[in-house]
Amino acid sequence: MNRFLMFFGTLLLCSCGGNPSGMVRNESSGAALGTSYNLIYLSKENLDLQKQVDSVFDVINHSLSTYISASDISKINKGDSTLVVDHMFKEVFELSQEVYGATNGYFDPTVGTLVNAWGFGPGKQIQMDSTRVDSLLQYVGFDKVELTAENRIKKSDPNIYFDFNAIAKGYSIDRLAKLMDANGIDNYLLEVGGELVAKGQNQIKQKPWIVGIDDPTVENERKLKTTIRLENRALASSGNYRHFRKDPVTGFKYVHTIDPITGFTKNANTLAATVLADNCAKADAFATSFMAMDLDQVSKVLTLNPELEAYLIFINEKGETDEFMSPGFKELVTKN
Repeated sequence: MNRFLMFFGTLLLCSCGGNPSGMVRNESSGAALGTSYNLIYLSKENLDLQKQVDSVFDVINHSLSTYISASDISKINKGDSTLVVDHMFKEVFELSQEVYGATNGYFDPTVGTLVNAWGFGPGKQIQMDSTRVDSLLQYVGFDKVELTAENRIKKSDPNIYFDFNAIAKGYSIDRLAKLMDANGIDNYLLEVGGELVAKGQNQIKQKPWIVGIDDPTVENERKLKTTIRLENRALASSGNYRHFRKDPVTGFKYVHTIDPITGFTKNANTLAATVLADNCAKADAFATSFMAMDLDQVSKVLTLNPELEAYLIFINEKGETDEFMSPGFKELVTKN
C-alpha cells in the first residue's frame, strides 16, 4: 500500500517580527526506515539530539526491519524460534494483536506473503488464481502466531512471514516522542514518512501546530485537501496515493487493495484514510486497515473505539470524490 507524505504547514516557521516566547527552534531531518523524517522541537536553548535520534532508528531497524537480514524479524521469518524478542518487538506485536482483533482481521502483519505474490511487495510476483490464493492463505492470520511467556515467537507454520511496515513508522515516532519527553521538551512536531506526533504548541508563533492533508485526486501537483490543528495527538495516513484505476466503461475510479480476509485484491473505493489516536503506532495500523474496509465497517470500528478519529476520502456510488469526517476530526479542521 502506497503511503503519502503530509504537507507541513508548520515547517515554514516565520522568523520575522521577533520571537517574544524566547523559544529556539531545533530541527533534525534526514532519511530512515526507507523514507524521510523531519523533527521540530522547541526549547529555551539550542539542542542537537541527532545522535540520539539516529540511535532510535538504529535499534528499531535491528528489531523490526525486514530489509536487514540480521534483524530480529528477519531471523524469525527465516524460522528462528529460539530468539528472545526485545521490548520494541513485543510492544509492536501486542498492539498489532489488539488492532487485528478490533478490525476483525483487516489489519494483519502476516499478509506479506500475499502482498509479494500479487506483485505489490519486494518479493517475487506469481500468477495468482483461486487455488494459489487458498494455498497462501494458510500462512496468513495473526491468530496463527503468539508471543510466549519467554518472549519468543511461536508460529503455527514456519512459513508465516511477519511484516510490520504498516505500523513501524508510527511506532518509530512514538519512540522519538519518548526521547523528546526524556529531554524535557514539551513542544514538538515529529514526522516520519508522513506520520505525525504533536505535543504542546508552536510557541514561536503562539499558535497550535497546523498540518495539512494532501488531496489524493490531484495527480500532477500538490494540493491541500484540508488543514487541522494537532495538539497532544498522533496522526497517520494511508492511501494508494494518486494511483488509482479508472473503469473504461463506467468511469469509476478504484484503487487496488489486498483483502487479508479473502486473499484477493479488491476494487476499494477509499483513496486515503487519516486517523488520529493517542499514539502513532495505533493510528498507523488503523489507517492501513481502513483502506481495505467499507465505510460502514469503519464507522462501526470508530463507534467501538471512541479514542479514534478519522477522515476518509473515497469514491461514492455516483463515481464522485466524497469524504467522511468523524465529529471529533471535524472539530480540528482550521477555518480559512
